[in-house]
Amino acid sequence: MTMNFFRGVMGGQPAGPQPTGAETIHKLCDRVASSTLLEDRRDAVRALKSLSKKYRLEVGTQAMDHLVHILQTDRSDSEILGYALDTLYNIICNDEEEEQDESEDMAAAPPIPVSGKHKNVPVSDENAQKQDEDLGVLFTDKFLGDSENVTLLLTLLEEFDFHVRWPGVKLLTALLKNQCNQVQGVILVSPMGVSRLMDLLADSREVIRNDGLLLLQQLTKGNAAIQKIVAFENAFERLLDIITEEGSSDGGIVVEDCLLLLVNLLKNNSSNQNFFKEGSYIQRMKPWFEVGDDNSGWSAQKVTNLHLMLQLVRVMVSPVNSPGATSSCQKSMYQCGLLQQLCTILMATGVPADILTETINTVSEVIRGSQINQDYFASVNAPSNPPRPAIVVLLMSMVNERQPFVLRCAVLYCFQCFLYKNQKGQGEIVATLLPSTIDANSISAGQLLCGGLFSADSLSNWCAAVALAHALQDNLTQKEQLLRVQLATSLGKPPVSLLQQCTNILSQGSKVQTRVGLLMLLCTWISNCPIAVTHFLHNQENVPFLTGQISENLGEDERLVQGLCALLLGICIYYNDNSLENYTKDKLKQLIEKRIGKENFVEKLGFVTKHELYSRAAQKPQPVFPSPEQMLFDHEFTKLVKELEGVITKAVHKTSEEEKKEEEVKKTLEQHDSIVIQYKDLIRDQDTQIQELREQVSTLSLNSEQMQNQIAQQQSQIQQHKDQYNILKLKLGKDSQGLSSSQGEGTHVNGLHSEELSQLREEVEELRRQHALQHTQLSDKDSLINTLRCGAAAAAQTAEGGAGGSDNTELLREVESLRSRVQAQCAEISQLQTERQELIRRAEAVSSVPASSSESSADTVTVSELESRLAAQTTEAERLKEECRGLREGHAGLEQQLASATSTVAIEQTEKTKLQQEVQESKKEQDDLLMLLADQDQKILNLKQRLRDLGETIDEDEDELDARDQFCEDDDDDNEEEDEENND
Repeated sequence: MTMNFFRGVMGGQPAGPQPTGAETIHKLCDRVASSTLLEDRRDAVRALKSLSKKYRLEVGTQAMDHLVHILQTDRSDSEILGYALDTLYNIICNDEEEEQDESEDMAAAPPIPVSGKHKNVPVSDENAQKQDEDLGVLFTDKFLGDSENVTLLLTLLEEFDFHVRWPGVKLLTALLKNQCNQVQGVILVSPMGVSRLMDLLADSREVIRNDGLLLLQQLTKGNAAIQKIVAFENAFERLLDIITEEGSSDGGIVVEDCLLLLVNLLKNNSSNQNFFKEGSYIQRMKPWFEVGDDNSGWSAQKVTNLHLMLQLVRVMVSPVNSPGATSSCQKSMYQCGLLQQLCTILMATGVPADILTETINTVSEVIRGSQINQDYFASVNAPSNPPRPAIVVLLMSMVNERQPFVLRCAVLYCFQCFLYKNQKGQGEIVATLLPSTIDANSISAGQLLCGGLFSADSLSNWCAAVALAHALQDNLTQKEQLLRVQLATSLGKPPVSLLQQCTNILSQGSKVQTRVGLLMLLCTWISNCPIAVTHFLHNQENVPFLTGQISENLGEDERLVQGLCALLLGICIYYNDNSLENYTKDKLKQLIEKRIGKENFVEKLGFVTKHELYSRAAQKPQPVFPSPEQMLFDHEFTKLVKELEGVITKAVHKTSEEEKKEEEVKKTLEQHDSIVIQYKDLIRDQDTQIQELREQVSTLSLNSEQMQNQIAQQQSQIQQHKDQYNILKLKLGKDSQGLSSSQGEGTHVNGLHSEELSQLREEVEELRRQHALQHTQLSDKDSLINTLRCGAAAAAQTAEGGAGGSDNTELLREVESLRSRVQAQCAEISQLQTERQELIRRAEAVSSVPASSSESSADTVTVSELESRLAAQTTEAERLKEECRGLREGHAGLEQQLASATSTVAIEQTEKTKLQQEVQESKKEQDDLLMLLADQDQKILNLKQRLRDLGETIDEDEDELDARDQFCEDDDDDNEEEDEENND
């Protein structure tokens, strides 16, 4: 019966009414749920797979629960697991390409009437695609209704069998495409969830590894936590290895997938960017950009790969990253030679236009704000004859109207990044315009900018004006230098200044784009530069032209020009130094009030920030525009407008009396600032002196430590002498015992020869004289010790008297220690003297040997032994004399150390007294200064309060700065008091 059923479904068409698709699928689902044989369930799931594309809705609605149950129960059979995963993938996936790839599976399915499908109503392809996407999302939500299904799928991915692992990877990828956030949340909390997916990259089967890359792309989209986990699972190392194995930029689609995954991991993720840099992976990017001499015939895949590689470099140095991280990456790219390699591509021939454009943008962000990278870029020359700087070659492309628009925008961005925070580069660009540096035989950057500024192409006018404005950005010196530039307009006419030529072209009524560019250049030029304002106002035609433009009621296109003219006139008021009598601040404000009206002027000024393209340009530094006509605003100029709009509005509404009061307040504040600066300098000098004194104190402390070390060495030497003396005492004790025994034997000697006895007496007398001499030396030593003891006592009294006025207890302890050591040595010498007296007593006992001795041979042997013992005693006495000399020399050295310590104590006391006097004087001076500063601060607060009462707005930054200075001064006072307490 089973074979008949499948023959009816998969094979021929029996007679009778044919079942609909829904009925067939229902029967198959019953078979899956009720069959006890694994083969029957496997055949039914295989049939559902073959019908899942054509009858997606029916299979998804009826069979999903049964398929999930198969995944849970039939884990032992990889074939049925593969069929179930493929079926789930077919009903969830919305990819049309996958549908085409798997359309062959439908060949085995029988033709089923259309009535079972929802195709009886014609719909457009777009509606059909939307319907399919809705079905995919619907079935995805149904599958994700139980989060354990995703955990089950992650467990199945551990199966090595190809027929299970591959469809499992594809199914999880489809789930992520349809419901990314929900699936990411489940995987994130699943134990080892991300690690299991990372194992796919190590699979030896390329199809699984490549689909694993697609899965990780979807998994890492917009989830920083998963991005970090993937990165710390050694993803960078594996991906870079795959890129190298696949041939880098010459590789295929796999390289593209790896690069897309790398971009996902690094973009807007500072943690991964730092990990990428610290892992030295930037250095591994350099070989990607090695190009040969012949760059023609690049494949589309190579162009795509190289474009993504450049995008990856830009992710690491993007202006939206933190400045510290960007600067560190820029430094690494220069050190490893990556910047040099990019500049090689920049100057190479035959590179496709889109790669060249992206390379220019990449180089721009690698050098932006990095002085060393900007200096290197300035030194790059194009391989031409004669060689020309790369900047000049790029500017030639920017002002050439035949070049692509995106390329010209990229060159402008590169020039802006080269000048960003680069005053040296700004000076070099402006210098090429000055009369003394112009070289008629070569083309310079300044000449190209002037040529573009006055050409017939409005886009060249705008780009050149913006580029020249960036050469003046935040650089007062170059603004003044540019006033010296003179232009020859035609033969026979005198030259005119660049400033005048710009206003002349502005008044001729050229295109809106040209006028906007020139107005942005003029606003940047004269802002914060009173000399430039004076030069601008010196031309009698400029102010009437501006007032005329602002007062007219022009069309919608001219509103932006009116707003910029109002901004330029407001800058002339705000930065006016009143050096021109006809155009002082008051007269210009009166002119605005009479001819324009203050409210109308402020309204026209607001046209700039209300323009639709203003907010777009303010978002990011790179100039990206859909078309040349929308290229109107520059990013840095939007910052200038935001800064000046409010202050210009206030300046226009101020009266002359308020201006005078403000000037007085400014002068007072300037005077106060000068006084504060003087006091700060004085305090810094005093801090320096205090620091020097502290260093001197530390030096003296170091000397004291060295002296303590020397005393410790002396103590060790004394200990050595003590040990030697103990050894000597033991030896003498043994000898004296031997001598006593010999005396006992001598009393019984009879018949001793008179000559031998007289010789023995002479030797005893000699020994007695030697001991008498030693006794005399010991007496001298006693007197020396008494003298040393008196000197130590006097030194101690001196040290105590000197330290009476201070708390230098360390030196007193050292003197007491030295005194105790001297007393110990005196005790040791007294003990030595006692030992010597004992030796003398024993020698006298030897001399009292009786004269009546027998003259036997035994007595002769005894006398010989006594003579040998006396010789040994004499040797020991000589050794003892040498030890006495050593002790005397040691005591002499100790006396010197005591004298040195006494002098050091006196010197340190004198130095400390001086330091305390200087610290007291410094504290008095600082207290006086703080009193003066407090008075000045109170005066400033009163003046600011008066200004607030008059309706003036006080800059909060200055208040914060003053408060910060006062806080720092209070901290300095507290630190000084703590130092004095520590000294006490």
